Amino acid sequence: MFMLAGFFFYSTSDMLAKVLSETVNPLQIAWLRQLGLLSGVVVLLAWKGPRILRSRHPFLQFGRGLTVVVAATSFLFAITYVPLADATAVSFIAPFIVIVLAGLVLGETVGLKRWIAVALGFAGTMIIIRPGFNAFHPAIFLVILSGLAFGIRQIISRRVSGTDPLVTTIAYTALTAALLLSLPLPFIWKNPLDLTQFLMMVGIAIIAGCGELSIMRALDLGEAVVLSPLQYTLMIWATIWGFLIFAQLPDMWTLIGTAIVIGSGIYSLYHETRAPR
Repeated sequence: MFMLAGFFFYSTSDMLAKVLSETVNPLQIAWLRQLGLLSGVVVLLAWKGPRILRSRHPFLQFGRGLTVVVAATSFLFAITYVPLADATAVSFIAPFIVIVLAGLVLGETVGLKRWIAVALGFAGTMIIIRPGFNAFHPAIFLVILSGLAFGIRQIISRRVSGTDPLVTTIAYTALTAALLLSLPLPFIWKNPLDLTQFLMMVGIAIIAGCGELSIMRALDLGEAVVLSPLQYTLMIWATIWGFLIFAQLPDMWTLIGTAIVIGSGIYSLYHETRAPR
């Protein structure tokens, strides 16, 4: 339930971000989304003290925070121009990027079946994007950039997980992202136009924070490999929000491509659970 709630919060945060992006710079929105997680880290610092910032790999931890900024801002800039469901569908390419990077960077063994899943995942993504067709918008490539940044983040996470506790990684990520996103704020900040927009800005910070905490709690209670397929519920919520708020629905090709990507992702996860440890 925590995982399902987390992805619902994420999708709701994306919907609010798309609404706000009509008048607010995506960099400001990304900063607002970090506030929820940052608030939690501030509480942890007050409770456990600065010892949670002791890291064996501070530069890698900073790099992880940087990838979070790139992933978040790229996706937010993308949904300013493309339908939420389309962007969400393309974002499912991220796990395949992780597989490729794990093989190339970490030297992990990637069997033929998983390479086939990767190839099918990329093929499904191309069906969704359909470059050269009327529905194509170049901003969709920002979602792929977001997926690449996410993949690098996951690789860094694997590198530091053996020496740094999870709370240290979370703290570094929140502080680094908040610091980097604060740099452009004096040049782009816009005050809320009315009470509704103010409540949306506050809401996006709270909801994004709830999403992070829900997923972290879910991963504490269950195995990541078992819970990961629940990420595909994002597509359900993105489609619902797209229809209710933006009067947008994914077309047939987007649904076909999404089905291929999701099917390939679930197959890859299934193969991973059966692989010898």
